[in-house]
Amino acid sequence: MKGLKKKTTTYRLPKAKKHLVREESGLNVYPSTQDRELILQKKQTLAISKLYELKFGNYFDDILKISLPYLKKQFSDAELRELFDLLKSYHANSTRECVDYFGKVYCELVKKQYQMRTSPHYDTELCNFIGDKNSQIKIIWGDCYQVLKRLKSESIHLMVTSPPYYNAREYSKWENLNDYFLDMKEVITECYRVLDNHRVFVFNVGDIYDNDRLVTRSVWGKRRIPLGAYFIRLFEEVGFTFIDDFIWDKGEVQTQRHKHTNTPYPFYQYPINCYEHILIFHKHRLDKTRYPCPICGCLKVNDNTQSEIGLQSWECDNENCFVRSKSNRGKRFSLKTNITQRHQAEEYKISETLIRKWRKDIVNFPPVIKINSKGKNILGHTAPFPEDIPEVAVLNYTYPGEVVLDPFAGSFTTAIVASKYNRIGIGIELNKVLFRDNVIRILKKETSQIDLYSGYKKYAEYDLLHFTKTHRQKIMEVTG
Repeated sequence: MKGLKKKTTTYRLPKAKKHLVREESGLNVYPSTQDRELILQKKQTLAISKLYELKFGNYFDDILKISLPYLKKQFSDAELRELFDLLKSYHANSTRECVDYFGKVYCELVKKQYQMRTSPHYDTELCNFIGDKNSQIKIIWGDCYQVLKRLKSESIHLMVTSPPYYNAREYSKWENLNDYFLDMKEVITECYRVLDNHRVFVFNVGDIYDNDRLVTRSVWGKRRIPLGAYFIRLFEEVGFTFIDDFIWDKGEVQTQRHKHTNTPYPFYQYPINCYEHILIFHKHRLDKTRYPCPICGCLKVNDNTQSEIGLQSWECDNENCFVRSKSNRGKRFSLKTNITQRHQAEEYKISETLIRKWRKDIVNFPPVIKINSKGKNILGHTAPFPEDIPEVAVLNYTYPGEVVLDPFAGSFTTAIVASKYNRIGIGIELNKVLFRDNVIRILKKETSQIDLYSGYKKYAEYDLLHFTKTHRQKIMEVTG
C-alpha cells in the first residue's frame, strides 16, 4: 500500500559463527596466547633497541659506546632501562661528573642485584624505618640475631660494638663458654652478611677471669679466659680479615685486690687487668663483578689480581683512557680504591689530634665513670664504653651520611656519636625493660644540646621483641 515502509528483516549470526566468518574473511584474526607473547617480545626488543640508540649529548655517550656489551651481560632489560633513565635524568656539567655518577649508579644496581640474591625476604618495614630521614638515631629493641636476619645484605657501612661479656653481668649468662661462642658466632655471621663489602668492624673486648664451666663448675675452675684471642679466631672463621689490635690502657687501677702484701713471695703475685682490646676487622668478600675505571668510567677492564685476600683489582683496557702509564698500561684499581680515592677532599680530613692519639697501637684514655659520689649509677648501664672508641671508628672508617650499627647497643653510645658526626646511628638492644628509661633520658639530654641538623627528629624507636629468641643466653626475668 502507498505510504507504508517495507519492513526489513535482519538476520544475526550466533556469536561463535560470527567470529568464524570474520576469521575466514580475514577481517579480524584473534591471536593465540603464543602469538601475543611473541608480539610483546618484539615490542620489548624494539623498545630496548631504541634505548641503545639514545643519545645524552655528554660524556655518557662515550662511556656507553664502550661499555654497552658488558652492561648487556651484567643487567636485565628492566635493569638497563633503570640505568638509562637515571643517566637521562642527571644533568652533568663535566666529564668528571659523568664518570663519577655512572660509577655510582652502576655500583648501586650491582648491589641491588646482590641484595635480591642473598636477602630476598628482608623486612621492608624495618628497612624503611632505618632509611627514614626524619631521625638520625635509630633505637631497635630486640634480639640482635633476629634483627640482623631481617636486614638487607651489605646495607651497613660500619659496625662498632662491645659484646656482652661471658657471665660477667646478671643480664649476660650462659651455661658454659661453648654456648656463649655459639651465640656470638651466629651474630657475627649475620654481621658479616649485613656489613658492606670492603668495610670495617671495630670490636672492643677484654679478657676475663671466670669459669668456662666446661670441666667443672667449682670455684677452682676459674681461670684467665682470653676472649680477645678467641674472638679473633671466631671472626676469621666467619670470613673477616684481622687487621689490628689496639690495646686500650685504662690507666691506674683503683682496686686493692691481688696485692697480697701479706705474702710477698714467689708465685703469689699476679697483675690486675687494666687493658682491653680494640680489634679491627675488614670484610673482603671476593667479588668478580666488573667495575668501571675511575678515570674514564668505562667497563672495558681486565681482571688483575687480588691486592689483598678477597680484594679483586682491575686494570683499564680502554686505549682512550685519560691516564695511561709510560708503558701504555691502564689505571689499576679495585672497588675499595674507587671508594677511598673519591673522598680525598678537605671536608673528609681527619684532625691531627685524632691521628696523633691513635698513632700507636697502645692508646690511653680513662673508662667511663658511671658511679657518682652518692654511689648511684648515673648511666643506668653496668658496662658502658667511652665515646673515644666509636669516635675514632666513625671518623676513620666512614663518610658523612653513612650508616653505623652497634648490634649490642647498651647505652647507645655508638649511635649517639655517629649522629654527632652526621652519620646515621643504629643500635640494637635486647634488654628494653632494664635500660630504656635511662637510654631515653640520655638521648633527650644529648639531643637537646646543639642542634647541628635542624629539622631532624633526633631519635626514633622500633620494637622487634615479639620475635622468638633462638640464642642460648639465659634471659633475666625482669618486670616493669
